[in-house]
Formats: sequence, structure tokens, C-alpha cells
Amino acid sequence: MSPAKKKPINDEEMAQKLVLAYEKIKAQVHQVIVGQDAVLDQLLIAMLARGHCLLEGVPGLAKTLMIRSLAQAIELSFRRIQFTPDLMPADITGTDIIQEDKKTGHRELVFDKGPIFSQIILADEINRTPPKTQAALLEAMQEHDVTVGGKTYHLEEPFFVLATQNPIEQEGTYPLPEAQRDRFLFQIIVDYPTREEERQIVEQTTSTFESKLEPVIDGPSLIECQETVRKVPVPDHVYDFVLELVRSARPKEENAAAWVKDLIDWGPGPRACQQLILGAKVRALLNGRFHARIEDVTALAHPVLRHRIVPTFNAEAEGISVDSLIDRLIEEVPTKKETVL
Repeated sequence: MSPAKKKPINDEEMAQKLVLAYEKIKAQVHQVIVGQDAVLDQLLIAMLARGHCLLEGVPGLAKTLMIRSLAQAIELSFRRIQFTPDLMPADITGTDIIQEDKKTGHRELVFDKGPIFSQIILADEINRTPPKTQAALLEAMQEHDVTVGGKTYHLEEPFFVLATQNPIEQEGTYPLPEAQRDRFLFQIIVDYPTREEERQIVEQTTSTFESKLEPVIDGPSLIECQETVRKVPVPDHVYDFVLELVRSARPKEENAAAWVKDLIDWGPGPRACQQLILGAKVRALLNGRFHARIEDVTALAHPVLRHRIVPTFNAEAEGISVDSLIDRLIEEVPTKKETVL
């Protein structure tokens, strides 16, 4: 059999492996996490798309436990960084320290690695630390590198930053700069559980229930899955839809709608298009397809765009949410006829 005919078979096998890994990870995490299916789906899609996530939700919704459980199920190193007003950049990245050889008395600078040198980083309450410290994550999130003292250190792959922030308490917080918000693939809203889910949570956490998670996939296998995602083809009409959707949210565009100019102060940049396409590729594979559709884009439009759209004062005064603006953008974007690959 020629290599040209063998490649699609390999891609198909890898796609099946990806779906199987996804199902196994969910099964493991659900041993300790009740409900939150949409949140877990979005976290896994982001990981497979090689992206970072910003989780927003009130305390007590098991955000930390979910992320730690993910790290255990994927067999990745995990560190939690509690962001506080006095946290310094060196507390995250690490610093050079003077080390003395006891035998020779020779002294030299040795780099002491910070907690960023893990594969899954939980940046807890990231908006409680000043912008200078928040910026310490920028290079790590984008380049997967850390530069200290003029020397660059590469982070172990795969690498993910999963940050949390509390939407209620705003006093003493530092809103994330737009440049840093744009580095996150998704902004995920973690909501309260349903009545039945909350009952199950109470029963499990007030009894002798114990669950030991086992790794079902390792880092190299996850990287293979990420590479498979990149091979998923995207039809032209899906690219066109993504471009129309993102560009229509920019009030300074020549053909921007009047309501966009009135309600949106700043729209998403080109990175939003890239993230929508990558997310759509992952979702297509998880739904048993080796090509992306418009429905994959619309399903992920809210977590991709909600932190990249800045509403105007008029929108905030009228109580118009960013999610409702995204709904309207999706409704008004013309869709071309689906083509079969």
C-alpha cells in the first residue's frame, strides 16, 4: 500500500484515539466532579486545541478540584499559584540564587525554577495581583518559554494555564489587561449546579465516599492528539463564516452595523478567528467528523468571544450582556450553503 493511501487511515485511527481519550478523561473526572459537563467539555476542547482557559465563577464550585482531577487523569504535573496583591513575578517564574560549593568555596548563580515550570498551572484568583505580576505569565502562555536574567528556559510540553477569577468581589482587584485576556482560548462561566447535582454533591462530601483517579493518557499521547486536530480540514464557507462573525463585531469596520457601533466599544482581533477554527476542529472530531462545520463554530462562539468584546457604556447602562451581543452577531451573519467534503 502506498504512503498516500495509508495516511488517511492513520489520521482516522488517531481521531478515534482522541475521542476514546476524551471519553476516558471525562469518566475519570466525573468520579469526583458532579455535573459541570459543559465546563469540562470546554476545558478538554481547549487542551486539545493547545489553548489556555479563564474560568469565572463564585467560590465553592469545585473549579480547583476539577483542574487538579484533570491533571491526574492526563498524568501531567500540576501546580497551584494563589495570586495575591504582594505576589511578585519572581514568585512565579523563579529567580537566580547564589550557590556555594562547600568543598571549593566557589560561588555561582543557579536558577531556582518557580511553579510555572509545571504542565498544568492553576492561576487562582488571577485578578487579585498587580499587572506587573500578571504580565509574568504572558511569555509562558504565548511562547511556552520563561526568560530570567537574559536566559530563556523552555517549558515542558504540553503546557496549559487555567486561571480563575471571582465575578462578585471587585474591590482590591486588578482587571486583566486586554493583551492577556486575548491569550486565553476560552472564558468559561462556571455556574451553580442543579438541585439534583447539588444533592449528590452534599451526599458524597458528607459521607465516607472516596475515589482514586487513575491516569488514562500521558503527555506525549496528548501531544499526538493535538497534532491530529491540526490536520482536520475546514471548508471555505466555514472560514468565511468565522471571518464575517469576528469582523462584524468590530465597531470601526467600514460596514459595521449601527447597533455594533453603539453597543461595542472594542471588538475581537485576528486571534479570535484562529481560536474559533481550532476549537471547531476539536469539536468536529469529538462528534465523529473529520471536517469542521458552522455549527461547531457557533457552539464555541460564546467562550471564545465573550472576553474579547468590550461593551460600551450604553450597553452596560441598558444591562445588555456580552453573551446577548454574541447571540445577535451570530443571528445576523449570513451563512452559505454547506458543502460536502
